[in-house]
Amino acid sequence: MGPLAGLKVVEFPAIGPVPMCGMLLADLGATVIRLERQQPLADLGVERPLKFNLLLRNRPSIGVDLKAADGARFAMELLGSADVLLEGFRPGTMERMGFGPEACLARNPRLVYGRMTGWGQSGPYAAMAGHDLNYIALTGALNAIGRKGAPPTPPLNLVGDFGGGALYLALGVMAAVFTVRNGGKGQVVDAAMVDGAASLMTPFFGMAAAGLLNPERGTNVLDSGAPYYDVYRCADGKYLSIAPIETRFRKTFLEKLGLEGDVQAGGPGAGWDALRERIEARVATRTQEQWCGIFDGSDACVAPVLSIAEAPAHPHNQARGTFIEVDGVPQPAPAPRFSGTPAGTPRPPEPVNSRYEECLRDWGWSATDISGWRGNPAVGPGA
Repeated sequence: MGPLAGLKVVEFPAIGPVPMCGMLLADLGATVIRLERQQPLADLGVERPLKFNLLLRNRPSIGVDLKAADGARFAMELLGSADVLLEGFRPGTMERMGFGPEACLARNPRLVYGRMTGWGQSGPYAAMAGHDLNYIALTGALNAIGRKGAPPTPPLNLVGDFGGGALYLALGVMAAVFTVRNGGKGQVVDAAMVDGAASLMTPFFGMAAAGLLNPERGTNVLDSGAPYYDVYRCADGKYLSIAPIETRFRKTFLEKLGLEGDVQAGGPGAGWDALRERIEARVATRTQEQWCGIFDGSDACVAPVLSIAEAPAHPHNQARGTFIEVDGVPQPAPAPRFSGTPAGTPRPPEPVNSRYEECLRDWGWSATDISGWRGNPAVGPGA
């Protein structure tokens, strides 16, 4: 099921953005086989039960010793009929393993070779280790996130790994697949988190160039500088997100808050500190639930700040099915949604080799092809 049904993807072992990309493609119907190490990687350096490693949902994995001649031959046979390869090693690693673009495209000229790195395949930093925080630091994104007078705030690993990494890799490989299916050749997609994070910052670079962005963090409309774009503590210790940027929405917000006389106090820096104090004092007089009863259904641009535990139970998320439960684990549903080719319910993460023969049949291999690998010490259950 899903709009990518029929797309065949081989995912080499990695953590973070590569499995996120593999999950996104699998959620939308692609047939993805993940090649797994004999000793699987620990994402974020933390071991956890497989059922909770949600980035590995919806696709089987096969244990392969890629350093063994038979393991390498097995992987290359999969790539012979694949549409997409996903890898996240440092530059040069795949080449040393015998799976560089030249070798893989010689085997399959229609292959889209998706490469995910932090720094990119070239440049002075290309060979250096790094993580999300380092990549977004180099693009101007990290410096812009945080409150006035405070250090930059790490925004989880959403901006580099997942926003600037996995999503741009998915976009890149699908654009290249489009080219192939319109008569073009396979090619390499060099997706770097520094490039993706920089791309996400495009509107802010434009604002800075126009003199509309204060270089000091925490002093602009969208970075907690404006009192009407921030979070406020309620009487019960929970928080409200408040974002009525436009005057007409701010008017609704302030009226419902009981501060009608402050509608015009909204220009950059114009009475911001005083207005913030008044909003803070008013929000603190009621609980989050009480404020939701006042603001829900209005154009005040207010929503409760929910925890991971609370989010799936919110009526709006329940009405849309934004979250689902798979194998007893609440998790986000596949996104986006398609009217004609909806995605199915994801399978939970599966143990390595648990569907070894089934997934090879789905790949198009015959019983004879599969039996030729049965018991091989470099592949599957034998690995």
